[in-house]
Amino acid sequence: MDSEKQLLIGRTLGELKVVVGELGMPAFTANQIAKWLYQQHVTSIDEMTNISKVNREKLKALYEIGAMPPIDCQRSKDGTIKYLFPVRSGQFVETVFIPDGDRATLCVSCQVGCKMNCLFCQTGKQGFEGNLTAADILNQIYALPESDQLTNIVFMGQGEPMDNLDNVLRATQILTADYGWAWSPKRITVSSVGIKHKLQRFLDESECHVAISMHTPLPEQRQMLMPAERQMSITETVNLLRQYDFTHQRRCSFEYICFGGLNDSTTHAREIIRLLQGLECRVNLIRFHEIPGVDLPASDERRMESLRDYLTVHGVFTTIRASRGQDIFAACGLLSTAKKNGK
Repeated sequence: MDSEKQLLIGRTLGELKVVVGELGMPAFTANQIAKWLYQQHVTSIDEMTNISKVNREKLKALYEIGAMPPIDCQRSKDGTIKYLFPVRSGQFVETVFIPDGDRATLCVSCQVGCKMNCLFCQTGKQGFEGNLTAADILNQIYALPESDQLTNIVFMGQGEPMDNLDNVLRATQILTADYGWAWSPKRITVSSVGIKHKLQRFLDESECHVAISMHTPLPEQRQMLMPAERQMSITETVNLLRQYDFTHQRRCSFEYICFGGLNDSTTHAREIIRLLQGLECRVNLIRFHEIPGVDLPASDERRMESLRDYLTVHGVFTTIRASRGQDIFAACGLLSTAKKNGK
């Protein structure tokens, strides 16, 4: 792959129109390129057979598709597959494909590492190594061997989406645009710990679902688990969410990793109910998967079920998320490419 050539993946239709205009091609060629890219998922410009050979040669002189297949994969006994994708910076990110009956979800990464440094997350221990471009993000979908099986995408891999908001918005725009993948935004969920100003911008500019990492309703405890609480508290985050309508198709959810004896008590349940009162949302309880050097206990099944039942009885729709891919370190909080990136 020629690193000096520019990429076509990750460009909006407007940007493709600029490309063809600069190359002296008919304006409609931009729509043809977009269709080949985002609907046919071609891997070479030569495959764009309804574009003249002369114009294909013009394109090839300066541009390439930019698709980069995964260089490694690990398969879980439960069917989950973790892929290792290269990114243009020369680093790597992990992406998780999760088949489940007639659903198939892809957990994509948006950064190499993460700045948020949540106590319970292996990606946070990696530190921050860089943002992914929109092309890097989309490549995880474009070059996925099972891409034609996908029903849902969650931005819950490596990185904090709001910390790379421009590229995340560009990627979701192309995924949902008529000229792009033409997906409903309701098939896409973007997670966040809550980043001041950025979360509001996402809510204003996107119609995708939002998932907030709560993990405890108590501010002091959350600050201990999640340093981002200092910049935008969970109370401030919920107050912002109250300004938006989640009573129709767009969904708001809260991610809640359960730590035994730490955040799974009735006291915590009552505080969650108080915090979320009047907000149309759901809570997803998640099993904690131990990571090296972190002394946090996991809740047992009984305590998680008790927490779920208490919240549900008191009007907060709550589920326990099935844990997938733990045996290949693909479960929640376990993604890291520190060693692969030479750290």
